[in-house]
Amino acid sequence: MEHTPPPFFKRGPAPLVRLAFFASLSVALLVADARFKYAESIRSVIGIAAYPLQQIATAPGQLFERVIGFFASQSSLQKENAELRAKLVVTAQNAQRYEATSAELAQLRRLIGALERLEHKATPVEVLYSGRDPYTRKLMVDKGSSQGVRAGQAVIDDSGVVGQVTRTHPMVSEVTLLTDKDQAIPVQVVRNGLRAVAFGGGASGALELRFLAANAEIQNGDRLVTSGIDGTYPPGLPVASVVRVERDASAAFARIVCQPAAGVERNRYLLVLSSNARLPDYPDEAVPQIERKGKVRVKRRKEAADGR
Repeated sequence: MEHTPPPFFKRGPAPLVRLAFFASLSVALLVADARFKYAESIRSVIGIAAYPLQQIATAPGQLFERVIGFFASQSSLQKENAELRAKLVVTAQNAQRYEATSAELAQLRRLIGALERLEHKATPVEVLYSGRDPYTRKLMVDKGSSQGVRAGQAVIDDSGVVGQVTRTHPMVSEVTLLTDKDQAIPVQVVRNGLRAVAFGGGASGALELRFLAANAEIQNGDRLVTSGIDGTYPPGLPVASVVRVERDASAAFARIVCQPAAGVERNRYLLVLSSNARLPDYPDEAVPQIERKGKVRVKRRKEAADGR
């Protein structure tokens, strides 16, 4: 076998000369192109022709980057979504606290205004919790006998009468609401001065005027205030408004339903009025009559016992 170089290497100038020639030619072409821009069109044609090949060559890498970017963006979006949900919960809680605080502040302002308008001394109290008996309407407040609260004192809010203190402890007190089925309050119609007694409706949350004649002069929308004749509630405090009057010719009494004026089961802060009202004493001539009647009853009981 003959080991001879190809004809290209056997003929012509030496390789070093050819290298120098082509290097010089390349430099000259580069300088000429930089100065005269004669190869711009050639490069554009070559770039257009090579673009599809370039896209095919780079497609796998771009596809891989897109897949990685998709999963990375999904993970980041899920994390961001979780963070935004947590922030939304915190923001919603803060908004609810803000609304509750605003409502509480507004109620306190109204209560202060009512306290300034009152002629009686009052003690502000805060509702702690409701009574445990579902068949009664009672509240526990944060002031007791050590703060001067006494059983029988009236409890009001900025709109009217709420109830009455029925039991006291050293640090807390029990308030029975007007709507309790065992509670009653003497009232008076503002329009005509008609006096009546409002009884609690229990679970209905309303009040009823009982034992009023069917032809009593009362109508829907009449406002009721305390009459003050019981010595517990000062006169003129708003109590309720008449919402329904039912008259039956066959019945002796009308059925009158009233809506309490105060926020009986809504407000958090209340006022306990001091019980400085005092009923007048009985006339002097009435005392012997009462004593005589008591002695007559005792004598009759003894006679009845002896007869047995």
